[in-house]
Amino acid sequence: MTTTNHDQVLDRREIAAALLRALERRHEVLDAIVESNDRSEAVATIAQLLDTNELCAEAVLNLPFRRLTKAERKKIREELEDLDAVLTWTPAERPYATGAHFRLRPFTHSDEDRSLFAERCAETLGDNSDPKVDAEREAGESRIDDEAAVWLVAEDLSGAEPKSVGFAFGELNGNEVDVAIWVRSDLRKQGYGTATLKQARTELAAYFPGSTLIVRTPA
Repeated sequence: MTTTNHDQVLDRREIAAALLRALERRHEVLDAIVESNDRSEAVATIAQLLDTNELCAEAVLNLPFRRLTKAERKKIREELEDLDAVLTWTPAERPYATGAHFRLRPFTHSDEDRSLFAERCAETLGDNSDPKVDAEREAGESRIDDEAAVWLVAEDLSGAEPKSVGFAFGELNGNEVDVAIWVRSDLRKQGYGTATLKQARTELAAYFPGSTLIVRTPA
């Protein structure tokens, strides 16, 4: 599955914004790189320093010296303005869309995950009674055990404790994987759906190599 044009512009916009922040804080960034033991540590440190994701941190680490001049910084600012102009919405409007401080993890038997799944059943099935929720969950877990499905919980890590915000479901159907994204109703239009979909592409591609990912429901 390919990314949408908006996704591509948004990714490029976030890289440009991270590059600009890195150049404005170039002394701190350089110190962070020099003090890192290896590339992966440098990427993680830059991501934390600039409050961005690892994709953008990689771009910062790969920044050539020729782009450190004032003229180059001016070009990046102009690029950022151009990208903002063509986006239907920006990260300022949906702050969690970039995927920073965000992760997907496997569904568990915890009370929190079961409660979140019951909330999803209430909305999508109109029924969150214990028998219905248990039947849906058990059917899903059976498909997971058969390696025909993957359920991932989306978590916001920006607070003191991880906050579960939704799901990414991957269901194998022949040589295709049906991808469904669900975000809690009170947390929509903030970018969580976009972040979930972006990370789900990578996660599900690893779970189902060689399969085509098909998004059946909107993020």
